[in-house]
Amino acid sequence: MCKSVGVGEVTAVETKRPMRADACRNRERVIESARAVFTARGSEASMEEIAKAAEVGVGTLYRHFPRRIDLVEAVYREDVEGLVTLAASLQEQEPWSALVAWLEGFVRYAQAKRTFLTELHEAFEKNADLALSSREKIAGAAGSVLARAQESGEARADVDGADLMQLVGGMCMARNATLEQNERLLVFVLDGLRAR
Repeated sequence: MCKSVGVGEVTAVETKRPMRADACRNRERVIESARAVFTARGSEASMEEIAKAAEVGVGTLYRHFPRRIDLVEAVYREDVEGLVTLAASLQEQEPWSALVAWLEGFVRYAQAKRTFLTELHEAFEKNADLALSSREKIAGAAGSVLARAQESGEARADVDGADLMQLVGGMCMARNATLEQNERLLVFVLDGLRAR
């Protein structure tokens, strides 16, 4: 969903006025296509490939994202917001199922980030607040789903959100980890999280 250009967001537009509907659609298509191309090709992905996948001209892509790092940052911000939105959308679900669904979402998110880790590190160096604020948002989302599972008596009370993120995040960042392996390992993590 497009919104006004906010403080700290890098785009060709410097004001806080809302984007036209067609510009908004183009921007969303570019971000969605960039996510897919980055996932498939990692740091080998070119801006031209992304523009082609989004079915927009290269000029349109650069109008929204003047530098490659701006696009990497936009994809990352959206993916972090996706985890926050996922946690909120699971509030009506049974607490243990919500925890499982959120952790499965986190594992997929972490795997996608591995494909363009070098660019992400560059984005974090450029904008130190990006990593900190993103970590806080993810920790808040993890804490909310964990707390509900603990309140229902389904998750161990002796673990907190920071423990959970250290465990699952560390597992996902292992050098040779694959999505399939992390999904399998998550089953063991969940087994250890269950209250006895």
